[in-house]
Amino acid sequence: MNDDRRLAVLRAIVEDYVATQEPVGSRALVERHSLGVSPATIRNDMAALEEEGLIAQPHTSAGRVPTDKGYRLFVDRLSTVKPMSVAERKAIETFLEGAVDLDDVVRRSVRLLAQLTRQVAVVQYPTLSRAEVRHVEVVAMTSTRLLLVLITDRGRVEQRVVELSEPIADDDVADLRRILGGALHGCRLVDVPAAVSELPDACSPHLRRMLSALVAVVLEVLVERPEERVILAGTANLTRSTLDFPHTLRPVLEALEEQVVLLRLLGSSSEPDTVTVRIGAENDVEGLQTTSVVSADYGFGGVGVLGPTRMDYPANIAAVRAVARYVGDLLGP
Repeated sequence: MNDDRRLAVLRAIVEDYVATQEPVGSRALVERHSLGVSPATIRNDMAALEEEGLIAQPHTSAGRVPTDKGYRLFVDRLSTVKPMSVAERKAIETFLEGAVDLDDVVRRSVRLLAQLTRQVAVVQYPTLSRAEVRHVEVVAMTSTRLLLVLITDRGRVEQRVVELSEPIADDDVADLRRILGGALHGCRLVDVPAAVSELPDACSPHLRRMLSALVAVVLEVLVERPEERVILAGTANLTRSTLDFPHTLRPVLEALEEQVVLLRLLGSSSEPDTVTVRIGAENDVEGLQTTSVVSADYGFGGVGVLGPTRMDYPANIAAVRAVARYVGDLLGP
């Protein structure tokens, strides 16, 4: 019973501190929450929570604030996630369904998530490693220059110019298009190397050098250097409260400028509909250890929000999960 009551006290402290940004005292807990015990009992519970490292006293006032460990326990013990209203869900659906292409889906998603949570929102473009090739096009730009276009089933379009060492006839361009298309259409990107490795040896000798050049570009684009991209919005939300970052925002802003860091923020969720929460020092990027990250996988990439550890975890978890579901549905087969 004491453990349950102390968890209720911790939950009340977290909720009040997130709402007011003021250290929470026993008197405030009595006034705002129906905990069913005396102020003296609450003070004892707060002392026990402080001894366990779940709350701390930031200065000499009587108030306490949650620690990273306290937030972690609060999140782990969440019995319910704050549900989104019917109106909010309808607004998300309507806003995202208005997207006209992949870029628009990503831009709308990240902007919407930043508005819903008032945090920094991050959305990853569909990762190439989980995609399949839907279409291959080879177009002659000049007699010695080809345009290779690769389209995945996630709407990703890759274009590369391929320089040839000798002129090529129109019929040969059509043959190259047919050979590559036949080998790659519907092929998972992880299977691309096996699908194209023997193509040059199996084709007509006069096409071998040209096809080898195309195969090399295909491997470079789809296998060796897949371009993982993310987009973010709402960075200005970090400045809403200087008390959340008492020293400086600079390390956070510098970390957010690094593409690889943003990808790592979204990399821990591997199952769709599973939300991951990393709090404070749980983030392995030093500049982000004053922040929390809530992320989810939408099936082909990740979405998430980043903000101070003093955040509304239930609401942010609900928003990230909802946006991830809608993006997954939009980009799914």
